[in-house]
This record gives sequence, C-alpha cells and structure tokens, in this order.
Amino acid sequence: MSLAVVAIVAVALAFDFFNGFHDAANSIATVVSTRVLTPRLAVAWAAFFNFAAFLIFGTNVASTIAKDVVQPAVFTNGVIFAGLLGAIAWDLLTWYLGLPTSSSHALVGGMAGAAVARAGWASLLAPGLQKIAVFIVLSPIIGLLLGFTIMVIVFWAFHRYQKVDKLNHGFRRMQLVSAAAFSLGHGANDAQKTMGVILALLIANKIVPVSASVPLWVVLSAHTAIGLGTLFGGWRIVHTMGSKITKLNPVSGMSAELAAASTLFFTAHAGIPVSTTHTITGAIVGVGTTQRLAAVRWGVAGRVVWAWVLTIPGAFVVAWLAYLPVKAFA
Repeated sequence: MSLAVVAIVAVALAFDFFNGFHDAANSIATVVSTRVLTPRLAVAWAAFFNFAAFLIFGTNVASTIAKDVVQPAVFTNGVIFAGLLGAIAWDLLTWYLGLPTSSSHALVGGMAGAAVARAGWASLLAPGLQKIAVFIVLSPIIGLLLGFTIMVIVFWAFHRYQKVDKLNHGFRRMQLVSAAAFSLGHGANDAQKTMGVILALLIANKIVPVSASVPLWVVLSAHTAIGLGTLFGGWRIVHTMGSKITKLNPVSGMSAELAAASTLFFTAHAGIPVSTTHTITGAIVGVGTTQRLAAVRWGVAGRVVWAWVLTIPGAFVVAWLAYLPVKAFA
C-alpha cells in the first residue's frame, strides 16, 4: 500500500474512534442514568461488546457502504479523504453541542458530498440511498414501538408483584445483559461503516478486487478503534440521552436497550446501515410514553430530531467544500 492509502486508512480509523466517542452515549446512557453501573465501568462494558461484535455478525453493512451508496468508480483517495473530513467535522460539532446525531448518516452524507463534488449527482446510487433514507424514518419508529411494547408487557407481567425493591434489583441485573446486547448491535452497525469506507479505498487503489469481502485486518482495526472511542466516552451526550429526554429506571432502561438491540440485530443481518442513535432515542421515547405523554420532554426530543434532519446535508456540504481544493489540483 502507498503512503497515501495508509494515511487515509488512519483517517478512517480516526473517524471510527470519534464514532465510538460520539456514540458512547448510545451504549451507556441508560445504565449510567439508572445507576446500574458507574460511568467508568459502563464505558468499559460497552467498549468490550463493541469490539466483540465481529465474532457474531457478518459484514453486510460494510458491503452496502462500499458498493451501494456511491458508484465504486467515482471513489478516489481524494473523495474518500474529503468524505471522512466532512463526517468527522460534523461529529465534532454535534458532540460539542451535546446532540446525539448519527455518525453513520454523517459518513453517508460526507461520502455523497465528496462524490458529487467530483462527478456530479449521477455518481450516487439511488437504491442504497433510498434504503438508508427509509430507515432514517423507520429505525426510531421501530425502536419506539418495540420499547413501548416491551414496557407494556413488563408492566402487565409484574403489576401484581409487591416487592418493588427486589424487582428493581432483578431488572438491574437484566440491564447488564440488555446493555451488552445493545453494544453488540452498535459495534455490528457502526464499526462496519468504517470497514466499508476502507474496503472502497482498497478497491479504488486496486489492492483488492471489486468482488472482495472485507479483509480480516480491516475488521479487527475498525472494531478496535470504535471500542477505544467508546472507552473514552462522550459525556455531554450521555446527559442528553440519559436524563433530558425522559427519566429512566432499571425496568425502562432494560426495555429501551432490548428494543434497540433487537432492531440493530435485524438491520445488521439485512445489511442496512441504520443509526444506532436514532434507534435508542426512539426506544427511550417509547418507554417514556408508557408513563404518560408528559413524561417525555418533547422540546429536547424535537431538538434532537432537527439535528437528525440536518446531519446528512450538513456533512454533505462540509465534504463537498473539503473536496474543492483537492479537485483544483486533480
């Protein structure tokens, strides 16, 4: 591999690190806010299962990112580099503002923006983008409905149980399992997006053929980077996710994580690059609405939704601008 390829791989892994850092809140906000784990233990728990995801899930999501969003022939070192810059810049901005936006959609917007700057709108592949667009809407809705349903089932099953303290103790233990499951889903989805970018880079430089699957060293590197990022954590977003949207307890925290994990397992298997942020936020809102609609702070939820809406176009514009100097010297 040339020095340029090695440098862009390093930038891609840096994005993966920021992804884990930015999205740490997704994995740990519920267990921290319910005091099942301390913040330090929670990030270590999440980081381990983010890394372990490669042992369970395939690389279908990575193939979608590498081959179904942008025409593979349009990918060059400059396009991929500018796309990554757009995604990283958007992640840093929204982390600073404490907004739980989607690193996945920032990456899609960044790659699309750089590709359009190089080759125009025809460089984009409609089927892959349509699949992502549909699940921008569906993933939080599925998370919300599953979170609401699981919470109702739990209420129905235990509404006559008198020993509330003992019940909460049992659900605190269950939340360790649900948090681990969600972290597995996070690793299976978000680490694979970086794998897809690196695979596109290797194909563009003719290091591997177009039909190649993701090399093992790419899989291990991506999971290591996202695990390390999660280990450092993003505390601003933890506060938004864990306490500002609705108040959580061990029962509702477990229900939200289980709902989000179920959604992520399905989409990882289907190769659909969804937002873990959208999914867990929808699930948190779903469990909150089982108490009463007023239990959800809709103003905060609305601010989060606006950040979602702006993520793809925001990263698109940043990446498009980042590619212009590259295009001038190409």
